[in-house]
Amino acid sequence: MAPPPSRRRRRRSGTYGAEYPVGDARRRRTRRPSSTSSRTSLGLKLLSRVRPSEVLLKSVTKDVSMLEIVHPASINPRLVRRRLRHIAVRGASVHRKFLYGSVCLLPITSVFMVLPLPNIPFFWVLFRAYSHWRALQGSERLQLLVSDRSDQWKIHIERQKDMSSRKDGSPCENTQHAPWNLQPSKKLDRFLERRNLNEGLDCDTISSICQAYNLDRIDVLKYRDLE
Repeated sequence: MAPPPSRRRRRRSGTYGAEYPVGDARRRRTRRPSSTSSRTSLGLKLLSRVRPSEVLLKSVTKDVSMLEIVHPASINPRLVRRRLRHIAVRGASVHRKFLYGSVCLLPITSVFMVLPLPNIPFFWVLFRAYSHWRALQGSERLQLLVSDRSDQWKIHIERQKDMSSRKDGSPCENTQHAPWNLQPSKKLDRFLERRNLNEGLDCDTISSICQAYNLDRIDVLKYRDLE
């Protein structure tokens, strides 16, 4: 008489190999993350720690000659310019210090070149040194644009006019405009109505402002949390 099907399966499993629980089989089938994916996740995690103010300063290149700043109509434009000057002065001090520190760390991290692995510390320090240099240049440019020292800006404009006239052979037009354009917005005031600005803005208000002005919500929220 033939044994039941369940007993037949048990005998075969005992003949060809030991039985494994279902959980162990699933764990054996799962693959470990590769080194490339782990390095990518590490790089994204490090980049997420970069402050949004650094991204702002890096966007102010030497070609920027005009700033268009939209601010709530209830805020005095002088306070807006004072805040921008504070960002520029503080950014110049911070990024100059970190630039010197990154340059000093380059010879130390270059020692790991002898290892048969990618020298991630060296390339990260090199990238940070370049980022701090760009942010330092942007902070100096922003400080030049929003400062009250109009004589410096006039000297800068005259130098640009002389250089352009030497290249083109024709005199440049006289540009005596201010290097900033402050635009008060009542639309921003409507977003900020009945909000306690001392406690900060909530996520819904920030999302509405970002959607209205095409801003990155993640960067704005990160700047709010860091500040």
